[in-house]
Amino acid sequence: MKIAMVLTSHDQLGNTGKPTGFWLEEFASPYYVFKDAGAEVTLLTPKGGQPPLDPKSDASENQTESTKRFKDDTDAQRALASTKKLSDVRFDDYDAVFYPGGHGPMWDLANNQDSIRLIETMVNAGKPVAAVCHGPVAMVNAKDKSGAPLLKGKTVTGFTDSEEEAVGLTKVVPFLLEDAIKDKGANYQRGKDWGSYVVEDGNIITGQNPASSADAAEKLLNKLH
Repeated sequence: MKIAMVLTSHDQLGNTGKPTGFWLEEFASPYYVFKDAGAEVTLLTPKGGQPPLDPKSDASENQTESTKRFKDDTDAQRALASTKKLSDVRFDDYDAVFYPGGHGPMWDLANNQDSIRLIETMVNAGKPVAAVCHGPVAMVNAKDKSGAPLLKGKTVTGFTDSEEEAVGLTKVVPFLLEDAIKDKGANYQRGKDWGSYVVEDGNIITGQNPASSADAAEKLLNKLH
């Protein structure tokens, strides 16, 4: 069982001068769900190497059992520091792909052609694609075999407009993810803000926010099994 996890390489929060990147829980929770199930996990980024971590996700109030486990896991830290470049890998080598969020993907994964090609390759091969929080932005510009938006008619979730409002970034992000998903003709669904909420539509699995990370990963594993 070979699973690719694709993280952002983008480290600037718009024009605020503040850093951003991937959200630690959204990486660590799925990573250990996959590893504990015996999966071979490969970490990918647009630029390769160490992906930027959103420092807020490393704050004490955002720590979980998985993030604490990561802090003591030198092997996982080495793997994260040496991610492979998206353009350098064979997409056929993987059985599934998972996209953690954080705000970084809103800038680089929305339009990254290698990432879009990876998603389209997986879906066309009948393989599952999962994403959590802002991660579903990677699917927004992907297309199906007919050339229509991949998300058209699909039941999808992702970081809500109200959650974006709660963190004060509606005017900072390049667009609102909930709105972008709806604009592609998807059936956008949501649960309560900050609670775990995951939807599955065929081979597309999406989670709403950080709390949804482990549950989305479990659904991906169930799909593979």
